[in-house]
Amino acid sequence: MNALRTDTLTMTIKEVARVLGISRGLAYELARRDALPVPVIKLGRRMVLSRKAVEALLKAGKQGGSNG
Repeated sequence: MNALRTDTLTMTIKEVARVLGISRGLAYELARRDALPVPVIKLGRRMVLSRKAVEALLKAGKQGGSNG
């Protein structure tokens, strides 16, 4: 199943990478450096992101971004 889960409050780094259109490796690197544009929630070694924060980022990008 390739669809993203929408029934959780958090997203994995892999899911975030997919929706941002970046590689999983780059997403993990940015998360480790705390350089993603949304806060990373660290649960031990696991890293997740707030689904609402990611959705807000994407919505803001569509409203204020350019197509070129």
